[in-house]
Amino acid sequence: MRQGPFRALRPLVLASASPRRQALLAGQGLHFEVVPSAVKEPAPEPGEAPADYAARMARIKGADISARHPDKVVLSADTIVVQGTAILGKPAGRREAMDMLSALSGGWHEVTTGFCVLCENDGLSVCRTVTTRAHMAANSAEMLAAYIATGEPMDKAGAYGIQGIGAFLVDEVQGSYTNVVGLPLRSVLNILLEMGAIGVAHAE
Repeated sequence: MRQGPFRALRPLVLASASPRRQALLAGQGLHFEVVPSAVKEPAPEPGEAPADYAARMARIKGADISARHPDKVVLSADTIVVQGTAILGKPAGRREAMDMLSALSGGWHEVTTGFCVLCENDGLSVCRTVTTRAHMAANSAEMLAAYIATGEPMDKAGAYGIQGIGAFLVDEVQGSYTNVVGLPLRSVLNILLEMGAIGVAHAE
């Protein structure tokens, strides 16, 4: 396996089962333990801003795992798709997936990720949010139905995955691409570097 540019200096835990987040971190050369949180995600509070909701979800998940691994640095994240003021979660079925994709088609939406880095023993708690604007091309109903038939939208917020088959749906991104994938990688690495949880790998 090719060496990445970073290495973990402290034990790291990713509080997420997302294979996309795992791949982003592993690609940087970081070794970490995967311990997903099983905490039930509450609905947004009345009037709660989408970014605040994403940050709250990340904090809830991170706190759950950090309490069980108080000596480790825990990274948690929650990504939401927002159209206007509406938060689009994972579709409950094909019909809802079509409704979501039809609403997004031909317009701009926002993808916001809240992430937290926690270490209970150190009293460490840093939470941030990153928002990216994405424009979805005006895809025909036939194209959307064919995409939904692949099954990929069913476990994705907003019913699409930009890093997978759904890459054809989006024609422009303003901001962090990896944020749309599920983790604003550079922002996360900056926090981990600042706190000394990771370091730059020595070139051979």
